Amino acid sequence: MFRVFLSITLTFFTLSCSKTRTITVDKYIDKMKGGWVGQMVGVGWGGPTEFQSQGTILPLEKIPDWKPNMVNQYYQDDIYVEMTFLATLEKNGFDVSIRQAGIDFANSRYMLWHANKAGRDNLRSGIAPPYSGYPAYNAHADDIDYQIEADYSGLIAPGMPQVVIDLGNKFGRLMNYGDGLYGGLFVGGMYAEAFFENDIVKIIEAGLACIPAESQYAECIRDVLRWHEQNPGNWKKTWELINNKYQLNPEYRKFSCSGPRDKFNIDAKINGAYIVTGLLYGNGNPDSTIIISTRCGQDSDCNPSSAGGILFTSVGFSNLPERFTSAIDTVPKFSYTEYNAASLINVCTKLARLAIVRSGGRIEKGTDGKELFIIPVAAPVIGTLEQCWSAPAVTEEVGFTQEEMKQIKFRSRPKDDFVVTWQVSGPYMKGNLTAQELLDVKFAPETEQKSAVEWRKMPVSGSEVIDLSKDPGGDNRVAYLRNRIWSESGRQVIMETGSDDGIKIWINGELVHTNNVVRGLSNSEDKIKITLKQGWNDCLMKISQGGGGWGASVCFVDPDTNETIKDLKFE
Repeated sequence: MFRVFLSITLTFFTLSCSKTRTITVDKYIDKMKGGWVGQMVGVGWGGPTEFQSQGTILPLEKIPDWKPNMVNQYYQDDIYVEMTFLATLEKNGFDVSIRQAGIDFANSRYMLWHANKAGRDNLRSGIAPPYSGYPAYNAHADDIDYQIEADYSGLIAPGMPQVVIDLGNKFGRLMNYGDGLYGGLFVGGMYAEAFFENDIVKIIEAGLACIPAESQYAECIRDVLRWHEQNPGNWKKTWELINNKYQLNPEYRKFSCSGPRDKFNIDAKINGAYIVTGLLYGNGNPDSTIIISTRCGQDSDCNPSSAGGILFTSVGFSNLPERFTSAIDTVPKFSYTEYNAASLINVCTKLARLAIVRSGGRIEKGTDGKELFIIPVAAPVIGTLEQCWSAPAVTEEVGFTQEEMKQIKFRSRPKDDFVVTWQVSGPYMKGNLTAQELLDVKFAPETEQKSAVEWRKMPVSGSEVIDLSKDPGGDNRVAYLRNRIWSESGRQVIMETGSDDGIKIWINGELVHTNNVVRGLSNSEDKIKITLKQGWNDCLMKISQGGGGWGASVCFVDPDTNETIKDLKFE
């Protein structure tokens, strides 16, 4: 049954009926632009609070004041990851296979976390979709990830929930399953409805129509709707009810990646509840919607981004308050993409046109000569219930073919192969110099003043990635990492590194590698042949940061066998 269900590609369900919805192309574009701006506003406003509040309401004084230039979130993974899916659709069309979608995602170069990271690691190691997101292979399958990224699906599918579902069954299954997938279908369904509806409850109900009613995710959203009816003027009471059931009750955290009792909760359900809480209690006010969704806590930049995007789609770009649009910089490209503001709008419009025609709709000109989208009304077809904690056993081949693997540029090594013992110094900055300029500036750790440098232990937190985005954090700066490597004998080894952004490496005081680039982190992207002496060897790395993710990864490989060297020691 599972295999049959997942073998469906984008075969859009159409219903022969006379009922249609009509929207001018100009109005579609205006609302779609609003949706993208809403995401940027929400993530920009909520970003400084991310995961600062876990199981508690974030105090109002922790919400930063809105400044118009905060809208320019071109470096935010909460936005640019979903553009990988748009690029796949633009290149291959809606008939692209889920396996090709997986190959494209495997070749992405940005840093990822949780379900996204586990899914991409699976793809890179040869596990093909949909199994890259299957619970047996992905311990994060119920996490929030596709819920964060599903905005694109509704923004290119005005009034077409079946398109949202079909896209989710293709792109959402790269990393999620069950409630993790349903969160994305729910959010995408709300976006699709927001092109034609201003009533928030009806928008939420349209999202619910895209997922199985018996799922825990649907139960969660119905709970929030009911609690809002019971407490229409008291969002904090509804928050308490959400917390009691979806944070503190282990029955609703059966596949929580951090365990059923951890304060940290990145499960799709509770974070989806916080999106809906902001939408319901915001009463159509953009500030209130985003602030309430942020104050609910946990993933408090992603949730207001989704809430803001849905609301702003309903409102439309031309009707937004000027403080959210006046400072938009339309020139930059979104990180790791070829899209700037104009080309993003163009590709979404192009894909919407294709989706409408494929769904049985048409594009006509009105009496005023302006184009109209004529969109058939069709009830979505919902798949069979699936839940991560009761997923069927896998009995079929899950791997890519050899030919498919040849298309994947980056491969995954087990995380235990990577070096996790490091000290960090920094950040270091100089005036208005950019990351690429700073990589060539000599700061104290690489000068005669290095003995006076302060170093601190660098936590790796269970991942192979040395994540510098939280400590030291910031933009347009560099940090230094150091350790010592013990080798039983003198030998040549391959040092495989990834970095976000540029990197310099010194071994025993000798510069052995420079790659002054702006890029996302892909493990083992750079391969450097180095010589280790017998005994202790000093390793120093310098990592530059422009914006967005910031980090590095390192492992040491035998040049003859390509196997990780196990007898090195680190301090």
